[in-house]
Amino acid sequence: MGRMTDSPGRRRVLLASPRGYCAGVDRAVIAVEKALEQYGAPIYVRHEIVHNKYVVQTLEKKGAIFVEQTEEVPPGNIVMFSAHGVAPTVHDEAAAGRLATIDATCPLVTKVHKEAVRFAGEDYDILLIGHEGHEEVIGTSGEAPDHIQLVDGPEDVAKVEVRDPSKVVWLSQTTLSVDETMETVGALKEKFPQLISPPSDDICYATQNRQLAVKEMGAQAELVIVVGSRNSSNSKRLVEVAKLAGSAAAYLVDFADEIEESWLDGVSTVGVTSGASVPDVLVEQVLEWLSQRGFQDVEIVKAAEESIIFSLPKELRRDLREEAAALVAERTGGGAQA
Repeated sequence: MGRMTDSPGRRRVLLASPRGYCAGVDRAVIAVEKALEQYGAPIYVRHEIVHNKYVVQTLEKKGAIFVEQTEEVPPGNIVMFSAHGVAPTVHDEAAAGRLATIDATCPLVTKVHKEAVRFAGEDYDILLIGHEGHEEVIGTSGEAPDHIQLVDGPEDVAKVEVRDPSKVVWLSQTTLSVDETMETVGALKEKFPQLISPPSDDICYATQNRQLAVKEMGAQAELVIVVGSRNSSNSKRLVEVAKLAGSAAAYLVDFADEIEESWLDGVSTVGVTSGASVPDVLVEQVLEWLSQRGFQDVEIVKAAEESIIFSLPKELRRDLREEAAALVAERTGGGAQA
């Protein structure tokens, strides 16, 4: 295509739109901030509220305490469940631990949980397409552990066994790549021709839109920088999508200072985007870093309009400190310690 020679002096940045925060992440982060405002610190959060290092560090400074297990939270406190969702057993653990809870699960993840419960109730075998060990997969699987088996990519299909090939449905983790999911679905349909698809596609609108923008960008940029954390599934997918779309190189960085100067060698067009749990301030810093190195021309690559907003968790309308104290008082017969 001769991109390198036709305008050697022109360096440009393609900035993906949409990028960054999706409605579910926005809701979860605001929920932690609101809880800290309303109830004061500490607010305990089970697992990272969203998969982003900067967001977690910022909320920690404000008084959020992140724990891996519900049992780590002292009785009489408030615990919040992350945007990725939890299994029903986690709600039981919180009740046993005398904790008031706020559920910040993304409504699109909740939809998948409800589908899992419904299909399990109708005694289907459920094939959950997703990445082993991811919090969202653990949460969804926990809704119907006897009916759900994980399919981690097309190569997993060979070992899938079901009780009745005419009663099989697939569901998926919301943050996968569309192409990767459909490849796995295709392989499953070959093995189980009567496989049912979920009533609505589980890949979330935000994952899909961010990937669409990267596909457009990757076809034109020699380098794509994705701002996001290593444990963010949707951010890692954006790197893969950029490479598949034709970008010679694509990298995942948490912060601008992780970018290496050598990545810019021979590059005239850089694509920039960010995962669904990334605040835009981190993207601004990357744009500033690039601008200082001659990449001042910024063009927006717009793939979709997003206007979805989710209302905050309803628990924020209650006095949870009082509820938590009452839970402890029940156990001790008075003398609550909040």
